[in-house]
Amino acid sequence: MADDSTVHEPLIADEPDLDPDSRSLQFASSAESAADQHGRPTAFIWALTVAAGISGLLFGYDTGVISSTLVSIGSDLSHRPLTTLDKSLITSSTSLFALIASPVTGVLADRLGRKRIIIIADVLFILGAVWQAVARSVWGMIFGRSVVGLAVGGASLVVPLYISELSPPAFRGRLVTLSILFITVGQMAAYVVGWKLSSIVYGWRWMVGLGSVPAIIQSGLFLLLPETPRWLMKVGHLDKARKVLRKVYGAGSTAVVEKLLRSIDNEILEEEESLSVFRAQSLPVKLDVNWSEKLRDNWRQLFQNGGNRRALTIACLLQGLQQLCGFNSLMYFSATIFSLVGFDSPTLASLSVAVTNCIFTVVAIFLIDIIGRRRILLHSIPIMILGLLLTAVAFHFLPVATEKTEVTHGADSYPGVWPVSILLFIMLYVSSYALGLGNVPWQQSELFPLSVRAMGSGIATSTNWGTNFIVGLTFLPMMQFLTPVWTFVLYAIVCVCGYFCIWKIYPETRGLGLEEVGELLKDGWGVEVGAT
Repeated sequence: MADDSTVHEPLIADEPDLDPDSRSLQFASSAESAADQHGRPTAFIWALTVAAGISGLLFGYDTGVISSTLVSIGSDLSHRPLTTLDKSLITSSTSLFALIASPVTGVLADRLGRKRIIIIADVLFILGAVWQAVARSVWGMIFGRSVVGLAVGGASLVVPLYISELSPPAFRGRLVTLSILFITVGQMAAYVVGWKLSSIVYGWRWMVGLGSVPAIIQSGLFLLLPETPRWLMKVGHLDKARKVLRKVYGAGSTAVVEKLLRSIDNEILEEEESLSVFRAQSLPVKLDVNWSEKLRDNWRQLFQNGGNRRALTIACLLQGLQQLCGFNSLMYFSATIFSLVGFDSPTLASLSVAVTNCIFTVVAIFLIDIIGRRRILLHSIPIMILGLLLTAVAFHFLPVATEKTEVTHGADSYPGVWPVSILLFIMLYVSSYALGLGNVPWQQSELFPLSVRAMGSGIATSTNWGTNFIVGLTFLPMMQFLTPVWTFVLYAIVCVCGYFCIWKIYPETRGLGLEEVGELLKDGWGVEVGAT
């Protein structure tokens, strides 16, 4: 690893220095050339994205499988039925430990690299899945879920970062969104597995245990895959970075690759020079700077630099809104909800929601780099609000016993018009969520410069898991004490507030290179000057 105590020396020499505007134009030209030369991403970048996206499959499977598991456990844990508190703790423990893991992962991703963190997350996924499968008590189940939470917290941060740092600008949005598609496929697979195994004795143990299989596959694949070129450049491995970029951009891309390498090198130099000035002002007596001090410097740089602070504000806003809008409460507790309103096969009803999420995430893959991040949010969130309010209205005409926690089956259990309406309105909400808020927040790494990219993404991801923990812990109590009507109205109010915040401060980043977005936020929010 490069020595942290010295200022980064240029890795590419013999080229006159360029002012920031010229470098930005140079990079944009490089990216454009790549996009024109390659009308689609190369097979290599598709392979990397798919391999990395398996982490999304794991996260989605875990999110979906807990919905079926909660209504299938019965008295298998601690020899008693699960209480509302048990369900809330089992569900939210994953989010809590993901919250703990995310900021630590942000630091380790800079120290160890993106690839190694993904492999470590796979090991934790395997351990957590196996532990859940053999758990005999509620607290044993919570422990297994917590281990999975550490894996989810790490993978949810590093995988979008890994894909973003490898992707050409013209395709970055759709490739990151493809990793979100894997989440929806995982959720859908979990509901299918839950539907098939829910009637089998101890079937829920197979449900959670099967989560180890994709992790085993991914860990094997990642032993063969490269590190990101930007991290390789950061630690001084120019030749390795060049080799990776040539595979990313394909044959005949030498000029594009060299310009991109120079752009990354210039960004690293600027950041190191800025950090050296900061050190000279704050630590004048220090002759060298060790890794922990560099970490503190980067922390201060993230919060004291205006552009970095604005990037962090936007990323945390989007990640928090993604959870506080209530979507994952549907993923965690959809089977419970549909059981409450009278569906004889609540897991099958949940599957229809997961399929909707998957279909519209596919649509988002094709739209996000055409419509743009900001615009797709401003168009989809109002539809989310409508879906939530209609769901609240349907619940008003369908009184339910919210203390009910188990699935009941009966020959006469046929849902009427209002239960079916609730399903349709939830599908409307989920479809609009999948188009925008389900994937745009995970574009977060494009907002940060390289020096604070992992750390900023880690804090933003912690915001996601912190709010996820709150939603998972409070949803069932809210349904019981606030009633379903006011629970969904509250989520709608959160979406209204989020809409106006996005309209005010979130600029368009479609088509911009990673090294260009920093310029957009350097002197303001960039809403008026963002790419259109």
